[in-house]
Amino acid sequence: MALDQHCLRSFGQPDRPRVNPARRHQLLELPTQHAPLAWYLCALPQPWEWSKNAHLAFEGAPGEQWDGPALVPGLHVRLNNARPITGWGEHSIPEEEPLRRSSRYRTCRNYQFAWWLRAHRAAPDAPHEPVARKRDSDGEQMSLM
Repeated sequence: MALDQHCLRSFGQPDRPRVNPARRHQLLELPTQHAPLAWYLCALPQPWEWSKNAHLAFEGAPGEQWDGPALVPGLHVRLNNARPITGWGEHSIPEEEPLRRSSRYRTCRNYQFAWWLRAHRAAPDAPHEPVARKRDSDGEQMSLM
């Protein structure tokens, strides 16, 4: 984790499978071997509007299925052999964390989940490398931690 960063950069250098934002329906198969601590879907609408960002954290769970929204109306997700991770949010950021005072960090759902991963999955620090910033117009992103 890169807990001195927010947005996608909170996750350090995650793998990012290609998602086509122009397609209404798509199937994405994630690797089962060497599975990450969790998967995190962050979908940015075009044109970008913060309140319409979609977020869904999930983990592998053989034999389980889940259907539902990714925190916003309009993006329906079906998980096979996986389940959502719930219970994370602003409260996941430790009270004593100085960056919590910044609304940019405190309200960032990626950053909130990164702190949850640190506390509940012992996620290690990421190497301190610059992560290229995406433009809002680049559309969806999916991170594998």
